[in-house]
Amino acid sequence: MAKKDELRKIATRVRRCRRCHLAKSRTHAVPGEGASNAKIILIGEAPGKSEDELGRPFVGYAGRILDEALEAAGLNREQVFITSVLKCRPPKNRNPKTDEIEACTPHLESQISTISPKVLVALGRFGAKGLIGAMQKIAELRGKKLDHNGVPIVVTYHPAAIIYNRGLQKEIVTDLKRAERLASK
Repeated sequence: MAKKDELRKIATRVRRCRRCHLAKSRTHAVPGEGASNAKIILIGEAPGKSEDELGRPFVGYAGRILDEALEAAGLNREQVFITSVLKCRPPKNRNPKTDEIEACTPHLESQISTISPKVLVALGRFGAKGLIGAMQKIAELRGKKLDHNGVPIVVTYHPAAIIYNRGLQKEIVTDLKRAERLASK
């Protein structure tokens, strides 16, 4: 089966998912989007308000910051696949709970195995937790050699962090460039 078809099936399962209570409060599940043959998968925390309204990942303010960082790193949305650890918005954008992460993990794992990327980029603490299972500070994880089932992980700040600290934009761009170099090997 073609990767595009399999990703459509995963997206349908995500939209129908009732594995946790977040399905009751969502407007739209947000399965993710991008190239089915992407060398890089970007993994965020969870949909925000704009994402929940539109059913697409990173379309709000953090999405604009991510688009700018991708462009500065020589990448664009069409080249990568963008998704999140959670596929539904937590109430009031609170942090994901462990049981919610566990409920969504099969969807994320299906996306990763279908696409077979060369690099995973964890955007923020929860993007990293979804891949490595541990909660650590981003500053401690950045630049470390990490992998998820043999696929290298590049950990960087969540684009929303730029809202509070514009200086982190350079760090995200540096990390995305690193991911691109790893994916080109």
